[in-house]
Amino acid sequence: MKKILVANRGEIALRVMRSAKEMGIKTVAVFSEADRNALFVRYADEAVCIGPPPSNQSYLLGDKIIEVAKKLGVDGIHPGYGFLSENAGFAAAVKKAGITFIGPSPEAMDVMGDKLSAKAAAKKFNVPMVPGSEGLLKDLKEAISVAKATGFPLLIKASAGGGGKGMRLVERIEDVEEQMKMAMSEAKSAFGDDSVFIEKFVSGPRHIEIQIMADNHGNVVYLFERECSIQRRHQKVIEEAPSSVLTPELRKQMGECAVDVAKACNYSGAGTVEFLVDDTMKFYFLEMNTRLQVEHPVTEMISGLDLVKEQIRVARGEKLSYKQEDLKINGHAIEVRVCAEDPKNNFLPDIGKLVTYRTPKGTGVRVDDGFEEGMDIPIFYDPLIAKLIVHGKDREEAIERMLRAIDEYQITGVSTTLQFCSFVLKHKAFTSGKFDTNFIKNYFKPEMLDTSTKQEAEIAALFGSIFVNKDAKVVKQHNNFEEAQRSKWKTNRIQ
Repeated sequence: MKKILVANRGEIALRVMRSAKEMGIKTVAVFSEADRNALFVRYADEAVCIGPPPSNQSYLLGDKIIEVAKKLGVDGIHPGYGFLSENAGFAAAVKKAGITFIGPSPEAMDVMGDKLSAKAAAKKFNVPMVPGSEGLLKDLKEAISVAKATGFPLLIKASAGGGGKGMRLVERIEDVEEQMKMAMSEAKSAFGDDSVFIEKFVSGPRHIEIQIMADNHGNVVYLFERECSIQRRHQKVIEEAPSSVLTPELRKQMGECAVDVAKACNYSGAGTVEFLVDDTMKFYFLEMNTRLQVEHPVTEMISGLDLVKEQIRVARGEKLSYKQEDLKINGHAIEVRVCAEDPKNNFLPDIGKLVTYRTPKGTGVRVDDGFEEGMDIPIFYDPLIAKLIVHGKDREEAIERMLRAIDEYQITGVSTTLQFCSFVLKHKAFTSGKFDTNFIKNYFKPEMLDTSTKQEAEIAALFGSIFVNKDAKVVKQHNNFEEAQRSKWKTNRIQ
């Protein structure tokens, strides 16, 4: 594999290209008109504009991307995450074009891309499941029957869903009909498929996922877990590895279940098996993401592996160079998603120019980004600016290092999630490890950030006044000294 095309944009495109370059592989960028001056476009060996800013006219045009790949003699296509990364049709078309898709097979993506078929595959290996409907709901009558059997609260979920879309919480039998219609409408709008099913709502859940890596020779390993319970709108904002609550025994049990899920669909490459863990530490299979995850760097930090390089090696047909017993957890890593969002306004996306953009540095700090000072945050795509990752010898050091890095990160021109992330990292619920996916609901209100900012301003003003007074004293002393010298000089002249 001498040349790969990265069918993505922003920080993930740049991150993939850097690993490829270290392997001696040339890279091709495809970009929209909005990204013409983006860093990943400049970094690639070759770059081709494929359309206007909207993703459905550029980054989602699989046929056009394959056409560019064929024209430029590309050996492989890396999809990154988002866009076409979990599109089995695209993966199949890449394969048909005689190009290597750097990811799982279209068949594995098909099985795991549908939540119900994924559950059916995992169930064959006795992986624990959340109680609920066995299949898609045929009508309201069946929905009410399943709801009564499952018990409340429960979730009505889109089969083709993700990111919290097409998911409705139901707490009373009287609300089933209305919430089912809303879930179906959301699912149809977001995914073009209004199929839904019912799942028991797990109280006080923690969202814990297992990173797996598999080759094409039947070898599968798990690269430990990531804690992803700090979320807004069912989307992650802070991740860490390892989890603060898993025992070695539970980690092994969950890891082996994740390996079984991968085997259930003959998986190859990097994948993530997601679980819910309830307040009694029972875990349940949630879904499998058949791609690289945004939070993959924390796994890289504790495992010492470059997951993109591993993906490429697997795609080239190589065997994994390690076994499960070779893998060990090294220290603790935390990632915060630096998004152009306003935490004081329900985390709504914010657009504008990065008037100031200066990243933190130092031991154990990594920044995966795709922007530089003076660039605009486009309105057309996900508002992720960067992934800020730190590594420490233990969780305490990692938290302290992240707080230091957040303080050093300078961004003006747009609102970001940095202040919110700092709030979370300082909160007792987080530092104690006693939190779940309801952290924002239980502990956060937008005005808390205003209070924090006010306190910081007061402290800064206090220190400022101390230095001003100190400087004034020094100036006064200096002026007195100069006056004394002038008097002495005048006296000498008179004498």
